[in-house]
Amino acid sequence: MRNETDADGAVDQFVELSIQQLARLVGTTSRTLRHYDDIGLLKPSSIGSNGYRYYDERALVRLQRILLLRELGLGLTDIGAVLDRETDEATALRHHLRWLRSEQERLARQAASVEFTIDALERGEAIMAEKAFDGFDHTQYKQEVEERWGKDAYAKSDAWWRSKTDEEKRAFQQQHLDIAADYASARADGVDPADDRVQQIVRRHVDWLNLSAPATGVTVSAQTLLGYGDMYVADDRFAANYGGTEGAEYVRDAFRVYATTM
Repeated sequence: MRNETDADGAVDQFVELSIQQLARLVGTTSRTLRHYDDIGLLKPSSIGSNGYRYYDERALVRLQRILLLRELGLGLTDIGAVLDRETDEATALRHHLRWLRSEQERLARQAASVEFTIDALERGEAIMAEKAFDGFDHTQYKQEVEERWGKDAYAKSDAWWRSKTDEEKRAFQQQHLDIAADYASARADGVDPADDRVQQIVRRHVDWLNLSAPATGVTVSAQTLLGYGDMYVADDRFAANYGGTEGAEYVRDAFRVYATTM
């Protein structure tokens, strides 16, 4: 346990949490935490004479990272691989923090857009589409798209997205989560980006990117794919989709190999 001294010189000692206390704190169950222990994902820092599991500060930090990675759609096996590989906790959490702040800004814009719609409806005023949909997923990368591929490309892509049903949108997003999880699994297994296993994932990724091609008229080319790879690495918001900078670099390297075959 870690001792800290406050401004008055008093020693503040972190008290380990029991499994029940930790479960209540994070809104999960003791059964879930025991499962994490059984699969080696989150070991207790100590076990009392009564057989109870107890967790110290390091365990809390690890659990925080587990919950953050689950928010990104990674499975437990992939989460364990990421945690074991990225041992610098502060650096890894900084990547998460940048992503969370980006999400915080987006959600604030969403809340403002909903408030605008409610106010317009109650006043009987016209609803401006640009304000009504500000902050939603399909607009969060508007600037990047327009700067790289032009306003027309964004407008067509946006129209294509709006034409989808909620079920179609969820299916589209789930496909990408599955692709990202497969990249993470391959990277955790130490598979080279040039390996056929990874290149098959890239092929699925390109097919996913091309789903909007019939509507937008834009098909992913080798140059476009290379641009995507560089963008994933350069922007923490994109990198977060692949478990951070190292994951994005893995995808970029896989893209570079695949681009030579296009």
